[in-house]
Amino acid sequence: MDDDLTVVAIDGPAGSGKSTVGRRLAEALGLAYLDTGAMYRSVTFAALAHGIDPEDADKVADLAREVSIDLHDDGVVVVDGVDATTQIRGPEVSRSVSTVAANQAVRTELVSRQREWARRRGGGVLEGRDIGTVVFPDAALKVYLTADPEVRAARRAREVTDLDYDSVAADLARRDQYDSTRAHDPLRQADDAVIVDTTGLSIDEVVAQLVERLTGGG
Repeated sequence: MDDDLTVVAIDGPAGSGKSTVGRRLAEALGLAYLDTGAMYRSVTFAALAHGIDPEDADKVADLAREVSIDLHDDGVVVVDGVDATTQIRGPEVSRSVSTVAANQAVRTELVSRQREWARRRGGGVLEGRDIGTVVFPDAALKVYLTADPEVRAARRAREVTDLDYDSVAADLARRDQYDSTRAHDPLRQADDAVIVDTTGLSIDEVVAQLVERLTGGG
């Protein structure tokens, strides 16, 4: 991509710690942070708000090209002028986001936006499922976070207050299968990614490990 960009790409399944690690790492490095998953959730939220079936690929693709998505530094997400911060993490969006994320036309549009976001800022820490493999395959550092399924489900269950552990665990297993086997830009680790199992590590330990990697100490 662009040689003057400093991009850290963080990929991995839900509950692996991408968002928390991404934010903290961005702070440590003085870089901007982008949660690309929130962009796919925003398109899903917009589709549902407009009464569009997430399975209707053409209509969702048209919507993705037009929707306004504003991701604030404090985590607030505004979709077409509406604060959707809470709604994009709710069960209705969560049930449909994998379908929207598998839409190639949606991915093409959002990947373009993600690259432009980084170019405007001279780089950044981007996290998602295809950052190191598709969005920025030449990133300065590519990271693949993982964790035991039980730990990932427990983490996500703490974030989603209206679902119990078993429901969250079943949803994660379903999404893992869907995301890793979809035809377009499936979830997978880049060949040269640093793999970090966060199961028994604190956020500080993960961030310190990655800062050392990026600064040449590891």
